[in-house]
Amino acid sequence: METKKNNLSMTTGNLWSSVLKFALPLALTGILQQLFNAADTAIVGKFTGDMASVAMAAVGANSPLISFAINLFVGLSLGANVVIANSIGRNDLTSVSKAAHSSIVFALSVGALIAVAAQFIAPFLFSHLDVPDEVVPLAVTYFRIYMGGLPVIVLYNFEAAILRGTGDTRTPLLALFISGIVNVLLNLYFVCVLHFTVEGVAIATVVANLISSTILLVFLMKSRGYVKLVPSKLRIDWKIIAKVLRIGVPAALQSSVFGIANIIIQSAINSLGTVVMAASSAAYNIELFAYYVLNSFSQACTTFVGQNYGAGRLDRCRKTLKVCFIEGVTATVLSIVLILSFGRNLLSLFNDDPEVIRTGYIRLMVIFSAYVFTLSYELMAGYLRGFGISLIPSVLTMVGICATRITWIMTVFKIHKSLGFIMAAYPVSLSTTALLLLIALLIIKPSRGHKTE
Repeated sequence: METKKNNLSMTTGNLWSSVLKFALPLALTGILQQLFNAADTAIVGKFTGDMASVAMAAVGANSPLISFAINLFVGLSLGANVVIANSIGRNDLTSVSKAAHSSIVFALSVGALIAVAAQFIAPFLFSHLDVPDEVVPLAVTYFRIYMGGLPVIVLYNFEAAILRGTGDTRTPLLALFISGIVNVLLNLYFVCVLHFTVEGVAIATVVANLISSTILLVFLMKSRGYVKLVPSKLRIDWKIIAKVLRIGVPAALQSSVFGIANIIIQSAINSLGTVVMAASSAAYNIELFAYYVLNSFSQACTTFVGQNYGAGRLDRCRKTLKVCFIEGVTATVLSIVLILSFGRNLLSLFNDDPEVIRTGYIRLMVIFSAYVFTLSYELMAGYLRGFGISLIPSVLTMVGICATRITWIMTVFKIHKSLGFIMAAYPVSLSTTALLLLIALLIIKPSRGHKTE
């Protein structure tokens, strides 16, 4: 197998076409993941008979906990992406190899430790989340099985980050596509044929993640490109891991605080009744499709800047930000127009109540109206991280988005309890964050010669 045919040249050639080739597979990866997740929920809801409501509640009760854990590791894996991109730009292939081998061992080790701990803390967690008594046993079962597979889930994220650092986003997409199809088929087999409930979809998810991580592992071991994994070299270089963590930990902490802010927002939404809850849930699932398009250009910005900074191409770093912004705006606007054109039909797939559809569509329009701020702050944060500056964008994002939203719900929403005032927290927090990052960018001016540690 040959990886260089999938690796983009980030330090030479036409940036406009290269960024698109990098970003579009990333966007498709996120969209596919969301589609497969939706399929999991739909199968549990439609094929578990009398247990359908309880089974769906059990899976739903796990969502914030699992999202919290996965987002932490996605943030950490960003560090591996940047370190590898910087090293490739410097043509330091020794550091590339050390970073790849260290990241694989680190991912498996930390994933295994947390997987073991999760088996013991599961009952405690759900007893403190106000989960109904009849749901707790199934919720604990799902959590234990899902978290038991955490090592391979974390491994896939780090493998994908390694490949993104080399410019390859197509291989992780292919692996996800194959494993996603397997996931859906296994869900149907376990639930419809063997009559499992939540344990069926949990086992299917673990098996699917094992397949995707194995595909990428074999690919990296047979690679002749920038990264070739050799079993005898699989050990942790703590100096390299320190660099990975210096970039990854702030991003991971940002994700965790995001989770807290979203839980508070969700609790405010829950207080407005079942129609608003259903509408918000349906709209959120649809919003994610446009968000993955937007986020792919942020990740492209990080990786392209990382390689060009390592190569000393500071002029190309600045141009990368411009290209990612123009292409990101174009792609995001197109995705939003497409979603809004079919928005009511899409919402009806989740719930055909006219009031739910009307309320959900209002949420879509409010959230999408602020996406230019979302794209702006994510691109600027990604740009800074490409230079190895991770703490500043993470802190500013936590202040601008998380603190603003929490404060808004604790003050404004308490006076004006309506969905409109909850939704207003989004454009306010997103525009605040974009402004904070713009100020930081103008002060730091990383492309004028900032040096990573």
